[in-house]
Formats: sequence, structure tokens, C-alpha cells
Amino acid sequence: MRRVLIVVDMQNDFVTGSLGTKEAEAIVANVKAKVETYRERGDEILFTRDTHTEFYMETQEGKNLPVMHCVKDTAGWQIIDELKDYVSKVFDKPTFGSVELAGYITEGDYTEIELIGLCTDICVVSNAVLLKAYLPEVHISVDSKCCAGVTPDSHNAALTTMRMCQIDVK
Repeated sequence: MRRVLIVVDMQNDFVTGSLGTKEAEAIVANVKAKVETYRERGDEILFTRDTHTEFYMETQEGKNLPVMHCVKDTAGWQIIDELKDYVSKVFDKPTFGSVELAGYITEGDYTEIELIGLCTDICVVSNAVLLKAYLPEVHISVDSKCCAGVTPDSHNAALTTMRMCQIDVK
């Protein structure tokens, strides 16, 4: 059995920075514990990092979410300190879902994929559904205790959406 954990966008700007929330801060300990479990088992752990440029406000996303965040090489773009020691492979992504990550996972012959991180209702759901489209027969799960959305309501809506797409929500 080959398992992989995907830690989505656990970056300073989403936890304590420009788009941080108390819900994001509240999951940090759970995320760290989950990462440690995967590490102890010797399973692969991958990270995604939302990555924008100084021209973010000119993009479609920037026009719809006009808050500068996760600009490459800034403090807000960095993975949170609590997880830095676990980072080995990172997929920088300029948008919600990472096609590069999906391609990598497709080549990996995984039997189980688990996603955790931020934001449930944007990047977690985007990557989970993208992976399900690429690998419809692979077991894909999301640990709801290790995710937070923009709001609690949108977090719950995203969990419902993923369940409807045959993603196992724990």
C-alpha cells in the first residue's frame, strides 16, 4: 500500500497573515500531529504553496479577492514554522488546484491519498476534486479536523461537495 499526505497551503498568510482566521490557527496542532503520523510510518508528504507575484491584483483571482497574499519570497508565502521541518517537496501553484501536483500523483502509483490544510472551500476542494478526476479509482480522503475554510459555513459546504464527489471525509 502506498500512501501520500498532501498538506495544502499551510502558509503564514492563511494562518496568521492577511487572510488568517481563528479557525486556521485552531487546526495547526492537528495538522502537525497528522504530518508526524505520516512521517513516522515512512509515507510520502507533499506540500502545496499558494504562490502569487506583485501583479496579483491584475489577475482574475486578484480582482475577485483583492487582498495581497502569498507573494513569492515574502514571509506570508512561507510554510508556517510549525511545519517547516517536515517540508521536502513543495508544489508552488498560482491558482487553486495544482495540475503539476496531479501529474506527480498520477505517476506515483498511490493507493491512498489524504488531503489536509487551507482553505477547505477553495484550494483543498479544488485539489481533491482534481485528483479524483485524474484517479477515480484511488481512495482519496480529507480529514475535516485538519482543514479550515474561509468561514465555518463554507468549510462545511466544501466537505459536502467532496462527499458528493466520492471523496471520503473524515
